[in-house]
Amino acid sequence: MESIQATKQRFGIIGNDPKLNRAVEKAIQVAPTDISVLVTGESGVGKESIPKIIHSLSHRKHGKYIAVNCGAIPEGTIDSELFGHEKGSFTGATAARSGYFEVADGGTIFLDEVGELPLPTQVRLLRVLETGEFLKVGSSAAQKTDVRIVAATNVKMVDAIEKGKFREDLYYRLSTVEINLPPLRERREDIHLLFRKFAADFAQKYKMPTIRLTDQATDLLLKYRWGGNIRQLRNVAEQISVLEQNREISYETLKHYLPDVGSNLPAVVNPKKAESDFSSEREILYKVLFDMKRDVNDLKKLTLELMKSGNAAKVKEEQSSLINKIYDEENNAEEELASIIEEENNGEENDVEVFSIPEKASDSRKDKYEYAEEIEEEENLSLQQKELELIKKSLEKYNGKRKDAADELGISERTLYRKIKQYDL
Repeated sequence: MESIQATKQRFGIIGNDPKLNRAVEKAIQVAPTDISVLVTGESGVGKESIPKIIHSLSHRKHGKYIAVNCGAIPEGTIDSELFGHEKGSFTGATAARSGYFEVADGGTIFLDEVGELPLPTQVRLLRVLETGEFLKVGSSAAQKTDVRIVAATNVKMVDAIEKGKFREDLYYRLSTVEINLPPLRERREDIHLLFRKFAADFAQKYKMPTIRLTDQATDLLLKYRWGGNIRQLRNVAEQISVLEQNREISYETLKHYLPDVGSNLPAVVNPKKAESDFSSEREILYKVLFDMKRDVNDLKKLTLELMKSGNAAKVKEEQSSLINKIYDEENNAEEELASIIEEENNGEENDVEVFSIPEKASDSRKDKYEYAEEIEEEENLSLQQKELELIKKSLEKYNGKRKDAADELGISERTLYRKIKQYDL
C-alpha cells in the first residue's frame, strides 16, 4: 500500500494536518475496493483530489476517469448527459448519443456537487447503484454498466434530506464510506505552507521574483477565516504576485486583498436572541402604554387646575412645561399606538381609567364638571360626525376601495377598516 506522504506528493496535496492525513489514508484504503465513496467538505477545500487518488490506486486505473459537475449541467439535459439518449427522443436529438455511464464502463465517474442533482435524476442514479442498469432517454431497453461512483458535495446532506431535496436512500448508497476534508481555517499550520507554494508557482509562471510576507502579514494570513478555503488562498497569492511591485508584502498590503477582514473573526451568537427580542418589543409596548396613561393623567390634572382657578393665564404660566409636553406630540401617535394595541391584544378592548368626580365635591364644582363633560361630549359628537362624513365621501369617491380612500384621508388601511366597522358603514 502506498504511503500517505508519497500519495500527497504524487497528487500535489500540501499540508500535514491530521484531519487531512486521515482523509488521504481513507482514500488509499478504499481504493482497491468497488465501494461507493462520498467526499464532503466546504467549497474550495480540494475535494477533487480524493476521487483521483481512489481511481489511480484501484484496479480500474486503466479505465476511463470522468469528472462531471452536476451543478453546471441544466436540469433538462442532465439525464441525457449522464445516461445518453436515442435519436428523436426529444427536440434536437438528431442522433443517438452515449452518456457518461456508458462511456466510462469499467472505469470511475466522479459526480461533483451531487447534492444539486434533480430528484428524477436521483432515481435513475439509485438504479445504477443498486442494479448496475440504466435507461437511455427515450429508450425502454435497460443497459448494463460497470462503473465505480465517487461523489462529492458541499451541501449538508442531512438538511437536504429533511427539506426533501435529496433522497435518503440514495444518500446511504453513495456514502458507504464518507471522507471529509477539513476547511482551511482548521488547518492553521498549513496556511503559510500553501501560500509559499502558490507564491513560488506564480513567480515561476510569470517569471518574476517570489513574494514574501512580513511577520505581521503572516500573522494576519493565519488569523483570516478563509471562507473560500484553498481556492481563495490561491487567488490571493496570484493577485499579489502579479499586482505588487514590492515583493515584500506588509500587513497593510495584504489587508487590501482580504475582503471584510474585521467581519471574518468568530462571532458569539446568543441562542436566546429571538426570545429576548420578543420580550424587548413587549417591554417597549408597555412603556408606550404607561407613558400615554401618564400623559392622560397630566391632561386631566391641567383641566382640573383650569376649572378650579378659572384663570387661564395663570395656569398657562404655572404649567407651561406640562402644556408643551402634551401638545408637542405628533398628530399620528395615537393612531399608530391604537394599531399596535389592537394587534397585541387581538382586538380586545383595553381597560381605560375613568376620571370620576369626587363625591364630596360641592354642587357648584359638580355643575362645572357636568358642564365640562357636556362640552366634551358635544365636541366628540361633532368630530365623529365630521369624521363619518369624510369617510363616506372618500369611499364614494373611490367606489368603496379602502386603500385609495385611506391614502386620501391620510390614515392606514387598518385604521379605516376599524372606522368602517365602528360606524357600521
